Amino acid sequence: MTVSSPSLSELLRLDDGVLPAACPSRIVLDHVTSRWGVLLLGVLSEETLRWGELRRRVQGISEKMLAQTLRVLEADGFVRREAQPTIPPRVDYSLTDRGREIAVLLIPLMQWIVQHAEEIVVAED
Repeated sequence: MTVSSPSLSELLRLDDGVLPAACPSRIVLDHVTSRWGVLLLGVLSEETLRWGELRRRVQGISEKMLAQTLRVLEADGFVRREAQPTIPPRVDYSLTDRGREIAVLLIPLMQWIVQHAEEIVVAED
């Protein structure tokens, strides 16, 4: 016996097929699947990193966007921020259990994108 995955309408308990604008899942989806959110969750799924290491690993992210995205992911319970009382201050970022759970789901999506990105981008030209 095979178990099928529920449809989006079943997941969101939609009777009329409309995805409501006020659905909390939209907020979380935006945080997790933003360009920087996906990339930060991906690199943190491999190891605990410091601020500067995150900036080097995720090329192109500005300090403002790094701070903002980490703050949002921390508030959502995906990222743990651990400040060490040292001089200079040391702050480590890692995934929480919730963060590891979502990363396990995001990694296959990222793998698919990496495998197909070139052919998709070339097709657009």
